[in-house]
Amino acid sequence: MKKIGFLSFGHWSHHPAYQTQTAGDTLLQSIDLAVAAEEIGLDGAYFRVHHFARQLASPFPLLSAIGAKTSKIEIGTGVIDMRYENPMYMVEDAGAADLISGGRLQLGISRGSPEQVIDGWKYFGYQPNEGESDADMGRRKALDFLKKLDGVGFAQPNPYPMFPNPPGLLRLEPHAAGLRERIWWGAASNATAVWAAENGMYLQSSTLKFDESGKPFHVQQADQIRLYKEAWNKAGHQREPRVSVSRSIFALVTDQDRYYFGQQGKATDSFGYIESDKRAVFGKSYAAEPDKLIQELAKDEAIQEADTLLLTIPNTLGVEYNVHILSAILEHVAPALGWR
Repeated sequence: MKKIGFLSFGHWSHHPAYQTQTAGDTLLQSIDLAVAAEEIGLDGAYFRVHHFARQLASPFPLLSAIGAKTSKIEIGTGVIDMRYENPMYMVEDAGAADLISGGRLQLGISRGSPEQVIDGWKYFGYQPNEGESDADMGRRKALDFLKKLDGVGFAQPNPYPMFPNPPGLLRLEPHAAGLRERIWWGAASNATAVWAAENGMYLQSSTLKFDESGKPFHVQQADQIRLYKEAWNKAGHQREPRVSVSRSIFALVTDQDRYYFGQQGKATDSFGYIESDKRAVFGKSYAAEPDKLIQELAKDEAIQEADTLLLTIPNTLGVEYNVHILSAILEHVAPALGWR
């Protein structure tokens, strides 16, 4: 059995065909979609974070609102770019969102991907230390975030505080017990997947990764997951690892489905560059009649290795149609593959 969630990039634009014309549309529809997803039995509602773009960018107000209006569904990100974050303030925001949701936060973080502007983190007031790359800075901030999530006091209390303090060093509040064990790392390489395992983070692997063997995308991703699991076991963690993969999957069951996605079924893996010096492999989209879709997905090695599948959705088409997309997978595809 697999957990199945959706992953939304939260696009919005003044496009005549979009149901999300404004940022407000996207935020409010994201809440409505998460509520509807819980009602149809989906396991997770996840959101991408992009800065300087007409997409979702500030996750914690959204996650808190969803947490207050749902009761069971996992709520998460895929991923937050740590280059832009203040780890201390993020501990407080994440703690509040997790407490509001009753401990359902599954927070995906990463060192980040190429962004809309050059070195966008500089505008947020951050710079790598001497000898660091921006990727190093993102991983350093991630480790600081993890350490502070443990809830161990580290700050010397004022001897004349406004309010009485508990004894000892003070920690950040509110503290969300257990959240440290629900942090995921978005890894684009085998090495960073191993690093995530060593540091006790779950693994998120998306529809692209750095090309490290020339093999098909799903094979390279499956290899990455196996290396992660090996490193997790070697590290001796006392809990089971979790791994999510994201896919664009559309079951063509109506004429509208065929109109929107019929041509995507002809897609194949592609190779290209997301950074000037790093070749990447991009996974194909899946779109077909349910019987054919089941046959194709059964051959995807990485899906077999993962315990959580995140379905990337076209959020601009509105809540009602996205609920249809997700329901079609749950009804016509998941049972035959043993996902439910």
